[in-house]
Amino acid sequence: MVAAAPMAQNGGMMTDILTVLPLPLLLFACAVTLVGGFIKGAVGFALPLIMLSGMGILIEPQTVVAAMILPVVLSNVWQIARSGLGPARDAVAVHWRYLVIVCVMILISAQFLTAIPMDALFVILGVPVVAICVVQVLGWTPRISQRWHRPTEVGAGLLAGGLGGLSGTWGPPTVLYLLALDIPRAQQMAVQGVVYGLGSVMLLIGHLQSGVLDARTLQVSALLVVPTFLGMAVGFRLGDRFDQERFRRVTLLVLIVAGANLIRRGLMG
Repeated sequence: MVAAAPMAQNGGMMTDILTVLPLPLLLFACAVTLVGGFIKGAVGFALPLIMLSGMGILIEPQTVVAAMILPVVLSNVWQIARSGLGPARDAVAVHWRYLVIVCVMILISAQFLTAIPMDALFVILGVPVVAICVVQVLGWTPRISQRWHRPTEVGAGLLAGGLGGLSGTWGPPTVLYLLALDIPRAQQMAVQGVVYGLGSVMLLIGHLQSGVLDARTLQVSALLVVPTFLGMAVGFRLGDRFDQERFRRVTLLVLIVAGANLIRRGLMG
């Protein structure tokens, strides 16, 4: 009799998950997340973009954003822990203004997700995915003079955080900003880890407040942590064997196609 209670609870949890995503969509979400986790482990970014662009083909955006929150949070915790806390502390000391702006904007913009019409949301999510990926594929690298450093820091932080709260992804604007600063790659990776880690915590808090993340969608999000970690584990092991630049470019091209499909859905219904 005592042993039956956990089974009932587990059955109820699975029922709740299937009310959010029927089994075929849940399996589809797991497959997309597995791929996103693999790419995250191999090249250090793109999990939110993969989940947003891939899952958004069949699943409504609000559900996608809710489902990706725990995988994004915990994958970034793992990435920071794997890289070490020393570089993370140094990154905070130098780039604290950018971090603060991104985190505050994520909290603010997350509150508007439920108020945006679905078709508009597809376009809002698709346009920045395509635009930022195209910029990276073309290899354009902006440069910031010392005179424009502070205004660019503020503008990039506002853009990254604003997109982050709505779409769950603020990595591409951050990557372009750090490239424009022309800082060493190791330092760039440390800053990215901190921005992604702290930002994902703000995303969690923001969508607990917005209502997008509730008891049912939280269960879906928790379930998707499993394929995320499985993919990351394989990505970590195989990442060093890949031609990283070629793999990154193929990933970005896939995201461009997926983002273009989001725009199509938003414009054509």
